[in-house]
Amino acid sequence: MKKYKSLLLALLLFSGLSCKKYLDVVPDGTGTLDYAFRNRNEAENYLFTCYATLQQLYDPTTNAGFTGSAEIIYPNNLTQHPISEIGFDLVRGSQNSANPGLDYWDGINGGEDMWRSIRRCNTMLANINEPVDLTAAEKQRWIGETKFLKAYYHYYLLRLYGPIPIVDTNLDITASTAQVRVSRVPVDSVFNYISNLLDQAAADLPPTITNQAQELGRITSVIALSVKAEVLATQASPLFNGNPDYAGVKNKNGQLLFSSTYDPTKWQKAAAAAKAAIDACAAAGLKLYTFNAPGTIGTLPDSLVKVLTIQNAVTEKWDQNAELIWALNPVFPVQGYATPRLTQLSAVNIFSNPSTFAVPINTAELFYTDKGVPLNEDNTFDYANRYGLRVGDAASQFYVAKGYTTINEHFNREPRFYANIAFDGGIWFGNGKTTISDMYHVEARGNSALAGPHDLNTLNITGYWPKKLVNYLSVYDDGFVPIDFHLPVMRLAGLYLLYAEASNEANGPTADAISYIDMVRARAGLGGVISSWATYSNNPSKPSTKEGLRAIIHQERRIELCFEAQSGWDLRRWKEMQTVLSSPQQGWHIYETDPGNYYQPTNALIPVFGIKNYLWPIQDNNLIIDPNLVQNAYW
Repeated sequence: MKKYKSLLLALLLFSGLSCKKYLDVVPDGTGTLDYAFRNRNEAENYLFTCYATLQQLYDPTTNAGFTGSAEIIYPNNLTQHPISEIGFDLVRGSQNSANPGLDYWDGINGGEDMWRSIRRCNTMLANINEPVDLTAAEKQRWIGETKFLKAYYHYYLLRLYGPIPIVDTNLDITASTAQVRVSRVPVDSVFNYISNLLDQAAADLPPTITNQAQELGRITSVIALSVKAEVLATQASPLFNGNPDYAGVKNKNGQLLFSSTYDPTKWQKAAAAAKAAIDACAAAGLKLYTFNAPGTIGTLPDSLVKVLTIQNAVTEKWDQNAELIWALNPVFPVQGYATPRLTQLSAVNIFSNPSTFAVPINTAELFYTDKGVPLNEDNTFDYANRYGLRVGDAASQFYVAKGYTTINEHFNREPRFYANIAFDGGIWFGNGKTTISDMYHVEARGNSALAGPHDLNTLNITGYWPKKLVNYLSVYDDGFVPIDFHLPVMRLAGLYLLYAEASNEANGPTADAISYIDMVRARAGLGGVISSWATYSNNPSKPSTKEGLRAIIHQERRIELCFEAQSGWDLRRWKEMQTVLSSPQQGWHIYETDPGNYYQPTNALIPVFGIKNYLWPIQDNNLIIDPNLVQNAYW
């Protein structure tokens, strides 16, 4: 019997521990290790098996960064349930320790089995020398890829659970009961382990993919360095850096799992890592994306070019997007959920254009005015009268339909608002119409007359849609022709803002930190931070302090990366999720047709989020199976 079979048999003897999937050594359906590594081709197939779980993370509905911040609300009272609602329901308070949602520890309820994936990586590394026809260069690269995957799977678990066991090697058949019963490792040790693995991986990986037709999506050194920057910024952030909420969390042997002392040097390390990643991106030719209109469209006004630049920074084809650091191979699967119903014929096929991803008012209000400052800080904007009615005119015709009645806060907003948010009266350039003389606009009142009153199969419960998640060339009509794209995992604008954040935390509001914010703002058509606040904000000195610039950077990241499965992670590491979800998430009176009645805020979701929700619970049964495991705080 092969070694891995002997181990599985041994596990059967250890008090039911065999049911722990994360102790599996060889993935289901894989033959003997001799066969799996008998030659280069079989070993490459095993490498792709190590990649398999990574590619399964493409589905945004099972990503806590996408579903967990209430940037998008999904209705839970539909008559049909075509997508996973588990992640969206967690914001409603459904998380529990008996049967956790998005359980990536056990691979259930929308989660993937990360421990099995780590074991696959260990098996790959342990057997990489077996294929005799594997070249030295290939071996080096495959080792780098596998180490990256192993690090990333640990990181994914760490963001959810905090201190986790480190599975650096697979158990031997001689493993004792004590060795099988793993314990959690202090969170800083886990971060350091991941960071070191990423350094090792980056050293063995190519900076770019030269054979994009066959290898696009495989890991590069630029990806590894960029992920390392995010890992270290997460370690330096308030959730994990001296968090008093976890000061007493210990292993069964009394070992502290969190440091209660804030360490400012962690931000210095994060800043250095982010700058190294930026330099690597520049050397590889990455730059902020700019939209160039194809000849079939012709000349567009600057306002629309800015909107399409921001939208296409996410939805452009992978090989044509110079800003894209990393995406997963499967395409974004739910464009129709982010698309309002723009034609009568689109209402016929409710399955291709269900239109149910709803954006709450507070997310729409997160975006700046056209002066580049928050709505409630702009000294030229009548914030108290932001819900007052206003009619679209010639000056705003590429943002708001001429002659259409909407509200004040839909006017004079920054281009990122119009690229990200589809709203009642808002222009929708695309869906088959790509000339400025004939463009669609959204009609949301009455929940869109196209859907019919109270249609519980196609219900957008706020009156706002996440427009940025739709390629402008996708068509939803009597049929549907989606133009596929890959949702970024990391892109250059996010890395710029990550560096600015870490630099500000380490050194305060330096010109260097602000310059990277300003590059992102300039691409969005906004003035620099210092000049914008000095001229238009009722808090002009805000960027001059670390605390003020921190607030600006946090809002910039939430704006720039909105709907990209980032805010759910950022708000957790910043310990700001509780504040964001402390108030009802509101929308408009969607069934009203009169604008005066429609534009009345109404509660669409009452979030449930407390201190315990910053980290996931470990399933209760795991604590029985492995008595060395301790539960996360407050569960």
